[in-house]
Amino acid sequence: MSRLRPRVRQKLDGLVARLEQLLAQVADPGVLAQVDRLGALQREIGTLMPVVDRYRAFQRLERDLDEHRALLEGADRELAELARSELPQLEQRADREAEALVDALLADGPDDRRDCIVEIRAGTGGEEAALFARDLCTLYQRFAQRQGWTFEPIHSTPAEQGGFKEIVFALHGDHVFQSMQFESGGHRVQRVPETEAKGRVHTSAATVAVLPEVEDVEVHLDEKDLRVDTYRSSGAGGQHVNKTESAVRITHLPTGTVVACQEERSQLKNRQRAMSLLRARIHEAQQRAADAARAAERREQVGSGDRSDRIRTYNFPQDRLTDHRLNRNFALSQVLEGKLEPVVEGLLVDRRQRRIEEL
Repeated sequence: MSRLRPRVRQKLDGLVARLEQLLAQVADPGVLAQVDRLGALQREIGTLMPVVDRYRAFQRLERDLDEHRALLEGADRELAELARSELPQLEQRADREAEALVDALLADGPDDRRDCIVEIRAGTGGEEAALFARDLCTLYQRFAQRQGWTFEPIHSTPAEQGGFKEIVFALHGDHVFQSMQFESGGHRVQRVPETEAKGRVHTSAATVAVLPEVEDVEVHLDEKDLRVDTYRSSGAGGQHVNKTESAVRITHLPTGTVVACQEERSQLKNRQRAMSLLRARIHEAQQRAADAARAAERREQVGSGDRSDRIRTYNFPQDRLTDHRLNRNFALSQVLEGKLEPVVEGLLVDRRQRRIEEL
C-alpha cells in the first residue's frame, strides 16, 4: 500500500518534471548568455533539488521493498527468510521517509524564500491611525534587525503629527516573505491617544500589504506600457529636496497601477525601487487572478486575502496583542520591541497543519 497519497505523489512527480525542464534550460547556450534569467533559473533549481533528491531516494526505497516482498514468494527459502527479517525495518524506514518527504514538500511556499515589499496605510482614525502606521513600521524595522535583514525605504507620505498616511519599504534577507506574509491584512489598535485629555481609549486601524519581490524576468514590463514622471521630493532629505526632481512616479498604463519612490537622492535609484514595487504589485495581481477559484488556499495565504479583514488587535491598556487567526494573545510590549517570532512561529505551524490536511 502506498505511503504517499495520490495527490502528494502527483505534486512530487510535477516537481521532478519541472526540475528536468529547468536543467534543460540552463544547459541552453542562449540562456547561459542571459545573466538575470540564468540566476532566476538557478535559484529555482536550488529550491527544487533537495525535495526531488529526497523523492528519488524514497522511490528507490519503495523498489527495494517490492524486491523484498517478491523474495517472500520465491523458491529460495533462505532468501525468503532473510527478506522477512529485513522487511519490518525497511517498512519503518519507508514510513519515516514518507513523513519527512511531506515535511520537505511543505517546508516552503512558492514565495517563501523571496525578499518582500511592505506597504502600510493609515485607515480609520485620522492622525491616530497615521501614528499607528508609524508604530507598525518601527515594529517591522526592529523585527528585521533581529533577523539580520536589510530595511530599505521606498516611499512615504507623512502626516501632520509625525505619523504616516502611507509608508512603503523593502526587506532583504533570508526567507523574508516566509515570515512577513502573515502581516497582510487589517490591524486594529486600542489605546489612549496623546491628544486625548480625558483618557478615553480610541480605536483606529491601519492596513498592511506584503508583496513578494520578483525578478524582471518573472514579470516583464514593456517600456511602452509605462509612463514615468519625475518631481521634487516632498519629504525630508536636505537641500536637494527643492532643487532636483529626483522623485519618480511610474504608471503601468494597461492596469492603471501607480507607484512612486522619493527616498533616494538619485533619480536612477528611485526609478529602480519604483520598478521593483511595480513588478511586485503586478505579480500579486496575477497571482490573485490565478488563485481566484481557490478560496480556501487564498484564505490560508494571508497576503492574498481580503486586506479589509481584521487579523490582529493591539490593546495597549491591557498590554495584549491578539492574533485573530490563531485566537491567541501575546505580550504587546514585547512585540513592539520587534519580538514578533512567537506570533510568526504560531502562524507557520498553523499553515503547515492546514496544508497537511489539504494534502
